[in-house]
Amino acid sequence: MDRNGIFAGDDPFALAQSWLAEAEGLEPNDPNAIALATVDASGLPNVRMVLLKEIESQAFVFYTNYDSRKGQEIAASGKAAFVLHWKSLRRQIRVRGLTEREDGPKADAYYASRSLKSRLGAWASQQSRPLSSREALMAEAAKVGVTKGPNPPRPPFWGGFRILPLEIEFWADGAFRLHDRFRWSRETPESPWTTQRLNP
Repeated sequence: MDRNGIFAGDDPFALAQSWLAEAEGLEPNDPNAIALATVDASGLPNVRMVLLKEIESQAFVFYTNYDSRKGQEIAASGKAAFVLHWKSLRRQIRVRGLTEREDGPKADAYYASRSLKSRLGAWASQQSRPLSSREALMAEAAKVGVTKGPNPPRPPFWGGFRILPLEIEFWADGAFRLHDRFRWSRETPESPWTTQRLNP
């Protein structure tokens, strides 16, 4: 395997962390933004941008409203995929895997770290559901501010999802569109990784 340079190492999570750290110094906005893909009950896909909040030693973590469309689709399928793309670095990472909730102390700590307005917004928004007007949303946020006070607890319908990858693919731009692609894959989250160079 001729894997070296920016692809060096045997740990794809460490490699993802290093690429993200490099992007944080170059991307003008949200270097941790991911295009998250899920599917509905009919198999029709949905994709949207969310913020990746942590790369753990064996998983990727983001937070959302569990009652949102993505939350419901993840709960139903137990699977998700995403891509991280950095135009400044001309690199991307694609991930596909299984999911589990992160709704314990780690979710509490992340929620508490958010601004007060963001915490109140999590309570006020019935994410993905019809909304009569922006004024109605702002009124609900104001109401929540009164009822929940200056230190609102994490809503029971809001928390994290952990993606446990079965595939992680790293892509880097190459001359003449002869890009570099390496895929880490495994049968289960407990299985060892196999690595393969792919044609661009």
